[in-house]
Amino acid sequence: MTLRPATAADFAFIRALAQRPENAPFITDEDETALQGYLDSPDAALVIWQAEGAQGYALFCGRMDKAGTVELRRLALDQPGGGRGRAFVGALVDHGFDKLGAERLWLDASGENLRAQHLYESLGFTLEGRLRRHWWRPALGRAVDLMLYGLLREDRP
Repeated sequence: MTLRPATAADFAFIRALAQRPENAPFITDEDETALQGYLDSPDAALVIWQAEGAQGYALFCGRMDKAGTVELRRLALDQPGGGRGRAFVGALVDHGFDKLGAERLWLDASGENLRAQHLYESLGFTLEGRLRRHWWRPALGRAVDLMLYGLLREDRP
């Protein structure tokens, strides 16, 4: 599996993953204009994880941050629960530090997404905060807690 930059041809794949009912509580679906904005921005990197075809996607934001703090956002696999999450997020961590030059990666998770929280912690991310009832999730019709995780370059496993 490798990571490559996304193109406009990947938008249908990205949106299809975001629109899945099982992803809707955790991932925001963005239209093609917003996705194109990420491709055009030097501050963002939209990537596809693939082997024979696309298997997942993620968005890095804050690449221009002077402190080297990069957010890992909007990550999803085409077939979650199959044991590939660790390899996927591991590849994203490597990309963030090795290719994007991050000194710190951070991400968030829904307080209800226990599988993601466990995965992030198993990969060395530290729970840095919990914003209670912070994130409105239209698919759920309510606000959920937002869990904030960070990983410093020197702390990566």
